[in-house]
Amino acid sequence: MKKKILIVDDDADILHALKIMLERKGYAVELSSEADKIFLPGFDMPDLLILDIWMGNFDGREICHQLKSDPVTNSLPVILFSAGRDIEKSAKDAGADDFLAKPFEQKLLFEKIERFI
Repeated sequence: MKKKILIVDDDADILHALKIMLERKGYAVELSSEADKIFLPGFDMPDLLILDIWMGNFDGREICHQLKSDPVTNSLPVILFSAGRDIEKSAKDAGADDFLAKPFEQKLLFEKIERFI
């Protein structure tokens, strides 16, 4: 069974590019521009969440912190990514398992994903 990755970002081009890259590597990929769907009852949790920090209506750091504070979701690996500064500190402060600074190389993305799933 394919490992499922959920990618949450408000940039449709980034979502599309990541979907193509990850599906070519054999992952099942779900895309969303709304991070709060993770908290809906009955949501099918992914094996990994790649979450943008800066989104219009959502702060990925806060979503990550909520996930890591909840016993039901705290084991979900979360990789935060952003083009902003101090991404490493922001990711650590939010409780993320790892981080990626945009733009990033495919090889680095795959290495980070393979570390968790």
